[in-house]
Amino acid sequence: MSLTLTSLPENYRALVFGAGGAIGGAFARALGADPRCGALFTVSRRPQSLSGARALTADFAEPDSIEAAARAAAKDGPLHLVIAATGVLHDGAELQPEKSWRDLDAERLAELMRINLIGPALIARHTLDHLARGSRDAPQKAVWAALSARVGSISDNQLGGWHGYRASKAALNQLIRTLSIELARKAPGAVCAGLHPGTVDTALSAPFQRSVPEGKLFTPGFAAESLLGVIDALTPADTGQVFDWAGEAIAP
Repeated sequence: MSLTLTSLPENYRALVFGAGGAIGGAFARALGADPRCGALFTVSRRPQSLSGARALTADFAEPDSIEAAARAAAKDGPLHLVIAATGVLHDGAELQPEKSWRDLDAERLAELMRINLIGPALIARHTLDHLARGSRDAPQKAVWAALSARVGSISDNQLGGWHGYRASKAALNQLIRTLSIELARKAPGAVCAGLHPGTVDTALSAPFQRSVPEGKLFTPGFAAESLLGVIDALTPADTGQVFDWAGEAIAP
């Protein structure tokens, strides 16, 4: 499967945060293979080697590093696509999804919010001003997108559990909606959206794959290219929403 983003201009400039992760790396490889992509920048805690891409480093624990990466990517021109492919659900015994309210822990909740909400918020702070805008008469399409999750939908929550992860993704979805309103005033051709990749065969989902229906466990490459197809189809009318890999809007 190969993809060309035709809704973005020839030689578009793309920036992927979280390129060290499975899905972020898949985004980077797919964009690197798109002949219309003129410049690709990848950001991770440790430099990622990818032909045709410039590797930058940043860490959520060092906000100045996020700003530095954004400035470096936008030094020679505006950005047409920014993807925040970051997030955490569990991290060994110290961070696991809660099964009961009795499992709620202040430090674990703070860590989920730091990575799933505050990290993307800082990426937005330092990249949205660098998005291509065009002119008022000829607005330029540009997309800022962050990986979210269906479990961040409040109306869709019928099972409970996973309190902190659900809350952090719900907060991210609200952030995306709020950012989109301000962005529409400054760049009417731009789109700010959340992306739900489905259940992807990564370390994040590994402990929970047993209950995944047959055919619904996706490879990182399939998820990334499907979501890039969704991005290609987005219009300003879609801004502020969250979409799954099939292009279906997820209820707030």
